[in-house]
Amino acid sequence: MPNPKRFDISVVGELNLDFVLYGLPARFELDREYIASDANLTLGSSSAIFAHNFALLGNRVAFHSAIGEDAFGEICLKRLEESGVDASGVRRFSGRKTGITVILPQPEKRYILTYPGVMAEMRFEDLDLRRIEEARHLHLSSYFLQTALRPRVADLFRYAKEAGLSTSLDTNDDPEDRWEGDVIDVLTWVDVLLPNEREACRLAQRDDPEQALKFLADKVPLVVMKQGERGVRARRGKEVFQDLPKKVDMVDAIGAGDSFDAGFLHQFLRGAKVEECLRYGNLAGAFSTTRSGGTEAFRDAAYRKAFFAA
Repeated sequence: MPNPKRFDISVVGELNLDFVLYGLPARFELDREYIASDANLTLGSSSAIFAHNFALLGNRVAFHSAIGEDAFGEICLKRLEESGVDASGVRRFSGRKTGITVILPQPEKRYILTYPGVMAEMRFEDLDLRRIEEARHLHLSSYFLQTALRPRVADLFRYAKEAGLSTSLDTNDDPEDRWEGDVIDVLTWVDVLLPNEREACRLAQRDDPEQALKFLADKVPLVVMKQGERGVRARRGKEVFQDLPKKVDMVDAIGAGDSFDAGFLHQFLRGAKVEECLRYGNLAGAFSTTRSGGTEAFRDAAYRKAFFAA
């Protein structure tokens, strides 16, 4: 009988901190100083938020990424390891800087300013493929930020599939808003695609979300399209599923989509029905919005247990 996999999931992606400033105006004038009402430095990046929260839901996570030789990188590692994530697959780039994202939440939208640092330098050759293979599932986030890795993401996913892993992808936004067709080639090897509504439309080059969902579902076995306050719609072949969001007192929506992914895949890897995966994803996404940043709610063990038990 074969040995069980060491990890439930291998996560490949970027790693940086989020510096969040609250209470700033919706518009800025050059050469003026503005005073924030509050601030928070927390673990950021789509991949790391997902890995952190997925681990705290009770899963075994191996994280593959890169940091520089600086204090930001050390804080990132400490936060990941505190959640139970195995971060031994994170490479340190000598003499380089870890990325950071500055987020300015507004009532309905937010400003997001990112310095990529080494996240743009990690290559396919920097990954420990044998270690990735020790998991049951591969997940990758922030496709368009992985500048050096991007040309071989399809190779990575093909390798994972041939090694018997299931796979998932959350492309996140394309900062250049070009949405080039190479990402479509990756979908051949993806089992679950997890875009939000805008990302789905841009990926499919369709203005109508339902047409985008159909286009993508013709290429991926299961497409899950996050729609913010309208909940989530999923499509598997001709089957369409929907779930409404959970109502909570929201602090901010940073990392809500990544937390949804964590909740969804938590159930998906346990063989749950799509409806239950959507419900749990919405629950995890809503929970993340009740504290500042994408991971702070999950870091409070007593609060987390009470919320999910209720």
